[in-house]
Amino acid sequence: MSPRAIASAPLTDAAIQGHNGAGGDAGAARPSQAKSGRRTLLVAAVALIGLNLRPFITGVGPLAPAIQADAGLSLQGMSLLTLAPMLLMGLIAFAGPGLQASVGARRTVIASLVVIGAGSLLRLIPGPGWLLVATAALIGLGVAVVQAVFPGVIKQQFPHRVGAVTGLYASMLMCGGALGAQLSPLATTLAGSWRVGLAVLALPALAAVALAAVTLPANGAGPSARANPAWRLIKRPRIWLLMACFGLVNGGYSSIVAWLSPSWQELGWGSAASGSLLALMAASQALAALLLPVLASGQGDRRPWLWLTLALQVVGFTGLALWPTAAPAGWTIIVGAGLGGWFALAMVTALDHAPDPLQAGALSALMQGGGFLLAALPPWIIANLHDLTGGYAAGWLMHAASAVIVAALTVRLAPRHYARALALDG
Repeated sequence: MSPRAIASAPLTDAAIQGHNGAGGDAGAARPSQAKSGRRTLLVAAVALIGLNLRPFITGVGPLAPAIQADAGLSLQGMSLLTLAPMLLMGLIAFAGPGLQASVGARRTVIASLVVIGAGSLLRLIPGPGWLLVATAALIGLGVAVVQAVFPGVIKQQFPHRVGAVTGLYASMLMCGGALGAQLSPLATTLAGSWRVGLAVLALPALAAVALAAVTLPANGAGPSARANPAWRLIKRPRIWLLMACFGLVNGGYSSIVAWLSPSWQELGWGSAASGSLLALMAASQALAALLLPVLASGQGDRRPWLWLTLALQVVGFTGLALWPTAAPAGWTIIVGAGLGGWFALAMVTALDHAPDPLQAGALSALMQGGGFLLAALPPWIIANLHDLTGGYAAGWLMHAASAVIVAALTVRLAPRHYARALALDG
């Protein structure tokens, strides 16, 4: 689905005012075309912003041997390059609703994109391993704020296309993973420095700053400042259920981006080849994230689609654990499709729970907050399992089991219980 096709829906109620009454077809056409152009640019901004939220993580794996040798990081130390930003994604997500209501989404998103770009450029500075972990945390801070605020922006600005635009956002997020996995090794080869390979990821962030500055509405692209519902919602068991599901599944993603490339490098693959495999995983994520929300949009109950993505995760992780060399690309594509499709559908499902954009944004931020705190741990766990077992199979099987647990928990996500689960009127 193209950005122009997605943008064809009404942007907001305010954006379509002023068309009633006589004024002439020619006079009405010009404002309509202008608004269509603004919508298209805003959709492009959604895509470019999403593109910047994962390259800093996926760019590390293919360069792991060089980084370890130069920075002196152990496997546990390398896991901090994923664990630290994931922890921040979780902690900062809880502040997202307050930032959106008080500071405004426009200023918050632009400032966060500047932080992402600055953190990437700081990776050019030589130093010990802890400095690299610090830059990962700084970039993770910027990513965390964008992720906490942006779903509410989408709900507000595209009320009639939440599924499609959320799918585009999630898909471009996964495409960013592919970009990092491919661009960083290429830049490293050309420049002869892994630091340049990581710092080059500042370029798309700076492009996103420019586009966001001219497209995000001046009022912050979010709801008006009202009482933050997050602390009322967090008392609901449904929030904790969504957090658990989000954390268990995204733990699989954090482990894949941290250890998929190193696992194949242990089997003799080079950094470029293992990076290409990670990019293939990200591409399958992106395709599933884009298509599945659209396919599920005609159904109020998204659980069958969620179960499909979880089944793909079970198959893919089990294949990577038990028969990795039988179909490296196949297992990778299956895992990627399961992770990417589930992420996009989970975001839509969270937004479905509440018709009000501020409440929906708060719910999504809380789900991501608790979820990313959980998702930060598996890369470190797998590093220790690797030391104990000498391989990655135990870690992949752990994630297959996690998908089975989430499938059981998904039974409770029946749409008819949404309002009661959140007690939105209470």
